[in-house]
Amino acid sequence: MKEKLLNWLNMVLVADVFLVLFGFGWLAIAAIGDAAGINLGLDLWHQLWQPLFNPAIGILMGGAILSGIISWVSRKFLSSQ
Repeated sequence: MKEKLLNWLNMVLVADVFLVLFGFGWLAIAAIGDAAGINLGLDLWHQLWQPLFNPAIGILMGGAILSGIISWVSRKFLSSQ
């Protein structure tokens, strides 16, 4: 059961990493475009920040902490049995 949970958590975190990287790339390109006077979706990115990218970053950080805690607990308590 623990392995199934960790595999599921890792799959979600991998997908979340790609979403966060996509958002960062979009922000960088849109900011450069905005500085050059070209509309590349910076306003849309700002609208999606609160409902999409901000929770994705929080889920990524929380999932990484949870994965670390699960690994630490299993190494500390379950490997000695």
